[in-house]
Amino acid sequence: MQFPVNNFKKALVNQQVQLGLWQGLTSAYAAELCATVGYDWLLIDGEHAPNTLQSTLAQLQALAAYPVAPVVRPAANDVVELKRLADLGVQNFLIPLIENADQARAAVAAVQYPPSGKRGVAASIARASLWNDYQDYLVRANDEMCVLCQVESVTGMSHLDEILQVNGVDGVFIGPADLSASMGYAGNPAHPEVNQVIEEAITRIRAAGKAAGILHTNPVQAQRYIDLGALFVAVGVDVSLLKSAASQLLAVFREGAQTGDQSSDGVY
Repeated sequence: MQFPVNNFKKALVNQQVQLGLWQGLTSAYAAELCATVGYDWLLIDGEHAPNTLQSTLAQLQALAAYPVAPVVRPAANDVVELKRLADLGVQNFLIPLIENADQARAAVAAVQYPPSGKRGVAASIARASLWNDYQDYLVRANDEMCVLCQVESVTGMSHLDEILQVNGVDGVFIGPADLSASMGYAGNPAHPEVNQVIEEAITRIRAAGKAAGILHTNPVQAQRYIDLGALFVAVGVDVSLLKSAASQLLAVFREGAQTGDQSSDGVY
């Protein structure tokens, strides 16, 4: 059986922009629907969405048939949780609330087999190795892991350069909402001071030879970050898209609002 090459990681190394969509509905059915759209990656959120190990597995299984990269955000930078996700077959990790180099090193170690890491060895019962059907899985697995550190606080930003020097960190994702709160501008991630810090961070990340990432649902602002060099950019959230579309549709009948596209004559 052919070993699973991490094409998402390869794309970041080749400096190819990867557009993503956040998955917060915790539904394999919804995730599969989104997989058919054409995004490069989908983020399965275990930090702020009510995902479990089982619901994450179901979404991974649903996405496996499509050319889209699953990225998983665990609830925390926890060695046990990261080990279990790695055994499920997760290759791309977005680790929340990284504030210093030691935390970044711990995240990398948790998903790497010894001697470079601390991941437990149990390939014979792991989906990641296809239950030992992948040849040389234990030898090759480390090279295909992609660790993305989420820096989302003033403290994290003050240690950004140290985090970027950690071997095994492939990229840094900036969390605008938490960063703005940490800076004293809660609920205002578009504040000029917040945006200045974000733009400077993207420049520093790229200068260090790492991939920069962010989530922003404003197309103009998202494109601005791409133009600055951000490589993995989530441009929407499934929960928000569903609520927005449902609200707009209801407004057509409740308030007489007009939609942008009224050409469809189908029931869906």
